Amino acid sequence: MNVADLTGVALDYWVARSLHDFVREIHFTDSGETVSVRGNDRGRAWDGRFTPSSSWEAAASVLERAQRLEVRERSAHGAAHCIAEFDGGHRTVEGRGDSLRVALLRAFVESRFGDQVDEVLRESQALVGEQAEPIGEQSAGGPLGDLPSPDGQIGDIQSPPR
Repeated sequence: MNVADLTGVALDYWVARSLHDFVREIHFTDSGETVSVRGNDRGRAWDGRFTPSSSWEAAASVLERAQRLEVRERSAHGAAHCIAEFDGGHRTVEGRGDSLRVALLRAFVESRFGDQVDEVLRESQALVGEQAEPIGEQSAGGPLGDLPSPDGQIGDIQSPPR
């Protein structure tokens, strides 16, 4: 899928995937039509809807990572245009969109993943660096084998008996 064609929930998803220093988990709400994330962005906890394609509040997390941002007026084709470099990005990129926000977000995703991305994985997932791993219902709370045991486990340091 071309980054230049991303819109709506697909754009929101790939922006969340690009923010692997902020987003820990990605979920879908509203019958899969809205991206929801859990994470912590520079001391601000985020646990809920994440819609940067339609909200500057969410898109601000991308804008704050811009090291260089050059904005151009709408071109003859009606598209907004920006040239940007981002903290942690791989190169200077250009973004175009029907709004400056969409152009900025597309540029951000391209700086992380290049000009092509996979289809949206519409299931709950945990981000491990740039990789996303599906979260099953059983694994969402952690593996059951790691629960503390009153008798201790190998390697546990327990207090001396009285």
